[in-house]
Amino acid sequence: MQTAVASGASDDRDIIGLLRAGERERAFAQLLERYEGKIFRLCCALLRDRAQAEDVTQESLIRIWKALDRYDERAALSTWIYAISRNRCLSALERKRTLESLADGEVAAAVEQVAATDAEPPAAEQSELLRELVDLLPERLRRTLLLFYYEGRSTAEVAQMLGCPEGTVKTHLFRARAALAEQLRRRGLDDPQLWLESDR
Repeated sequence: MQTAVASGASDDRDIIGLLRAGERERAFAQLLERYEGKIFRLCCALLRDRAQAEDVTQESLIRIWKALDRYDERAALSTWIYAISRNRCLSALERKRTLESLADGEVAAAVEQVAATDAEPPAAEQSELLRELVDLLPERLRRTLLLFYYEGRSTAEVAQMLGCPEGTVKTHLFRARAALAEQLRRRGLDDPQLWLESDR
C-alpha cells in the first residue's frame, strides 16, 4: 500500500506543481486526462450499472473540480481522488437502495440456485453463467474480484481504489474464490482464463 501511494504521489508531481503555481485549470485538465477513465472503471465496479457509473463519474469530477483548491497534499492525489469518487458511489447506492449485500451464509444457496440444473451449459453461455455467479457474491467481495480480475489491477491498486488495507483485498479475493470454486468446478468453469475473457 505504501508503495502504491508513494508511486501515485510521484506520478502526480506535475499536477501538484501546477496547483502550487495557481494553475488550477491546467492542473484539472491534466487530472482529467489521467484519471477520468480510472474513476469510471471504479464507478462501474461499485455500481454495476454503466449508465449510473457515467453519471457518478461526472458528479465525482465536478466534486473534485470544486474541491481542488482544498487539496492539502496530506494524502497522495490519487488517494484523494479515489476517496471522493468512492463516496459519490456510496451516496448513489444509498439513494437508489438497489444493491444489497448478501450475507456470507446466503452465498452458497444463491449460487446453488443459479447452478441448479445438471446440464452443462454450451460454451457460449459459460461466461454469462460465470458472471451471474460473480454477481451473486456479497458486494465487498464482488467489487474486489471485478477490479482484480476483470480490470487487471494489482492488490495494492485495488486497496487504494477501495480505501482499504491490501490485506483486506487479499482476504476478499480468497473468500470470493472459495465461494465460487465448488460451483465453478461443477459447471466446468474453473479455468481462470475465462475470468479474464468474459465481458464486463
